[in-house]
Amino acid sequence: MADNTMRVVVVGTGAVGKSCITVRFALGKFAKKHDPTIEDFYRKAIEVDNEMTMLDILDTAGQEEFSALRDSYMYGGDGFIMVYAVNSINSFEEIEKLRAQLLRIKGKENVPMLLVGNKCDLEDREVTTEQGQQLADQYGCSFIEASARENINIQQIFTKIVQQIRTVQKEEGTQKKKVKGCKSV
Repeated sequence: MADNTMRVVVVGTGAVGKSCITVRFALGKFAKKHDPTIEDFYRKAIEVDNEMTMLDILDTAGQEEFSALRDSYMYGGDGFIMVYAVNSINSFEEIEKLRAQLLRIKGKENVPMLLVGNKCDLEDREVTTEQGQQLADQYGCSFIEASARENINIQQIFTKIVQQIRTVQKEEGTQKKKVKGCKSV
């Protein structure tokens, strides 16, 4: 299992439900009241496509005063769940800044990420499903809407990010093999 561990980082602005999504998945419960997170760490095994994987999940701070921590956790992550709240256009617009920072830190374009529109159970939307899907298409990543409170698509979020990490790892493994197989003439 040790070589089958993936580091997943959950990012987004404050109050979008990052901790609620993470706690719902890792512990199976919904935290009605939650203090702002600085950094919380969870481990959970998940079976995806008949293969067990241990997830090390880092639930990060969304508040601006903790933004200095982002570089280190982005550098160490294998896959990223980028969360916005469907009732906050500001949280949706901030995804672009987070993604740009992530790509800069990782130094590559092909980073496993999943865009999540949380709080899809709410009526007072500021971001449509179509807007979320368009942004994901623009980024070339998967998109899913979820509700931590109602336990909608929570398992699917983590299943999808594991699949994306595996896909990128296979692509990078193939590229590395090609480079190793080169012969100088």
